[in-house]
Amino acid sequence: MERLLYTYFRSSAAYRVRIAMNLKGLPYQSIPVHLVREGGQQHAAAFRKLNPQELVPVLVEDGHAMRQSLAIIEWLEERHPTPSLLPGDAETRCRIRQIACTIACDVHPLQNLRVVQYLTGVLGASEDAKTEWMRHWMTLGFDALETELAVAPWRGRFCVGDVPTLADCCLVPQLFNARRIGINVERDYPVLAGIDAACGEIPAFMEAHPARQVDAE
Repeated sequence: MERLLYTYFRSSAAYRVRIAMNLKGLPYQSIPVHLVREGGQQHAAAFRKLNPQELVPVLVEDGHAMRQSLAIIEWLEERHPTPSLLPGDAETRCRIRQIACTIACDVHPLQNLRVVQYLTGVLGASEDAKTEWMRHWMTLGFDALETELAVAPWRGRFCVGDVPTLADCCLVPQLFNARRIGINVERDYPVLAGIDAACGEIPAFMEAHPARQVDAE
């Protein structure tokens, strides 16, 4: 079976999928798509055929191309259910999804490369203003997650319980991005930092880290 993952080492959406695939023990070949070089390789005609949105990741398995990180991970969960990234009863799965969506739907889109490029390129925002924009939306989401998880009786070593789930697949890449723009995660978000540290001990998370990718700079 051929399994190709079109990815970019710093893309948090692709990072999520790499973690999920590693946790499930699914081998894949990384196909780097550099989002900045050559004006953005995601805009090339060949890649647009795979994803008209011109975004990574794209997972191609058995000739079928799948897009959007959460949809890909849900598909992996259905196709390869063990180990589960959405374990437990309906209430537990809802908690996992709500954390994942807080990050992937509310926080991450406002940090996306094409959004911040529009801020600086079209709207004329300075680099400092761009960074402040990113920090504002990221801290808004993290403040809410930290508050919730600090008192949640269902929190364990990870976001929900004592095994990594979809929520952790989303949290870890966003914390990586937070550190890149100067947010002091350990000082400001000790609960989130503790979960991140627990994830960092697991090989699946280590191997998915941007620094470990074939296109890392």
